[in-house]
Amino acid sequence: MRINKYLAMSGVASRRKAEEYILEGRIDVNGQTISSLSFLVDPDADEVMLDGEVLRSEEKVYILLNKPAGFITTVSDDKNRPTVMDLVKSGKRIFPVGRLDYDTTGVLLLSNDGDLANILLHPSNKVLRTYNVKLDKPFDHTHLESLLKGISLDGVKGKFSSVIVDRKNPKLLTIQCTEGRNLFVKRMFRKLGYFVDKLNRSEFAGFTVDGMKTGAWRFISHHEIKDALAKYTHR
Repeated sequence: MRINKYLAMSGVASRRKAEEYILEGRIDVNGQTISSLSFLVDPDADEVMLDGEVLRSEEKVYILLNKPAGFITTVSDDKNRPTVMDLVKSGKRIFPVGRLDYDTTGVLLLSNDGDLANILLHPSNKVLRTYNVKLDKPFDHTHLESLLKGISLDGVKGKFSSVIVDRKNPKLLTIQCTEGRNLFVKRMFRKLGYFVDKLNRSEFAGFTVDGMKTGAWRFISHHEIKDALAKYTHR
């Protein structure tokens, strides 16, 4: 088994993050520091360590959080700012699946399943995200075509799958996209001259926080995960 897959199965990070750990020299196998992403391990025979701690295979855990504003989406923060881990006291070693900005609210998944994170975050799977947006000024409908056909961000075109403008208040929009790039929604609107005053993710991969108070969290059943992943994998 490739070392990055083993790390993901151990619940320490997604495969992509696990690769960073390897390249940073934080992974030892049988006392030897590993630097190759293609290194193979035997889960039944090899001792794998992260930062000197032996890793064990863990039962997969899935959590849904209604993230409030004012929390960093990370496991820890070197500036001692509040993180989403301060909200979720599950007793399990978990990590956020993707990210929401400091001031963005709504649906956030956390898990120790690196394969899940890889599936939901990989661009090729086009996992749907729904956002409620409040702009600093009324939306100009002449910009609708640009949002749907695409806007260049750092040389790569980004677009929304759908845009719905509130009839009573044109500062309010509901958009859908399959992009997970950092600050994607805010940057798209900024390109057209808008600032996003409030941003809430109301749906991600079919999960919503309807009926959940801000800051509340719950465990997600394996059945729910299986249903959510049905369109992306046969596992």
